[in-house]
Amino acid sequence: MHVEYLARELRDLVDLTVHAFGAKREGVQTYRPWDELHDTALATMSVDLAMAEGVAGTELVHSHTWYANFAGHLAKLMYGIPHVATTHSLEPMRPWKEEQLGGGYALSSFCERTALEAADAIVAVSGAMREDVLRCYPAVDPSRVTVIHNGIDTAEYEPDERTDVLERRGIDPSKPYVIFVGRITHQKGVEHLLEAAHSFDPSAQLVLCAGAPDTKEIGERVAVRVAELQASRDGVLWIEEMLPRPEVIQLLTHATVFVCPSIYEPLGIVNLEAMACGTAVVASRIGGIPEVVDEGVTGFLVDHDEDFAQNFAARVNELVADPELAARLGEAGRRRAVEEFSWRRIAEQTVALYESLSGQRTLANGHSRSSQARTSASSSASSSS
Repeated sequence: MHVEYLARELRDLVDLTVHAFGAKREGVQTYRPWDELHDTALATMSVDLAMAEGVAGTELVHSHTWYANFAGHLAKLMYGIPHVATTHSLEPMRPWKEEQLGGGYALSSFCERTALEAADAIVAVSGAMREDVLRCYPAVDPSRVTVIHNGIDTAEYEPDERTDVLERRGIDPSKPYVIFVGRITHQKGVEHLLEAAHSFDPSAQLVLCAGAPDTKEIGERVAVRVAELQASRDGVLWIEEMLPRPEVIQLLTHATVFVCPSIYEPLGIVNLEAMACGTAVVASRIGGIPEVVDEGVTGFLVDHDEDFAQNFAARVNELVADPELAARLGEAGRRRAVEEFSWRRIAEQTVALYESLSGQRTLANGHSRSSQARTSASSSASSSS
């Protein structure tokens, strides 16, 4: 989503092509892994090779996530052009992936480290992410790491007062509800949420828009916990499919509280989506989330400690019990999203970074020459992976 919205704004400011993983779609050069490769990490590296060839002739390449960072690095080496890498997450901050991926985690870590340590500029999506980059990769010069936040399209993400989606999905519009939207991953803290939900106000419904489990095992664990919760209280609705954006917007609009129990979140764009829809947020005080959610103004933040589930439930219940407070926080969240997180502002900051690099073009022999800015943005199909 970051690449989709950023590219839309960048096209007015630079000569841009977008190169991405996945199925063909309009306005994007897409790539598929080599058929002979079945391991995810090796298949990703095959796409990186094809991407590096595909961006020939451009004067700057901008990659997103480890999936595409290595393609950006190879393009830098092949064509002597600057490489900008946006960090949406970092492999060393997600050690549970080693258990899930085995040697694939070693390869993803290699791709990320190699690309970031050699990148001409690194964009961190939050101040907390910048600190993580410098801590995880001390070889990176701090002067090369710039903070440019994620954004939100507040013309698209705006309150939708209709209730047809709620009724179709079995949600009672007359009762308060708490909503979670996200993938089923260790990172998103779904299991922590389900523990806290046992203490949620019984008058509130809980809507889980949660699908695409990282592994079969975590999907099975979440299914067991949801079943246990449904057996202990009413109003627990689990929507496992990935919903179209307009449906998500309506569900966010009518929620009393949006919850984000993540254990790792470089920024948390989903909190911005909820705020833009005028919904109060209760989220983990972790990573870049405090740069989005203004404590006591647009929502509440909860420390991720041994009392997390109890304290998280208490904050949720405070808003369920006081709908006027929840409404005030939601209105303030909408204002904050509109005033501080527009994609146009973020695109202009990104172009300023490009321009700071475009005056020189590195050649294989180490010399440089002037260049104009024609940019390729490379991303995976899921740019926040």
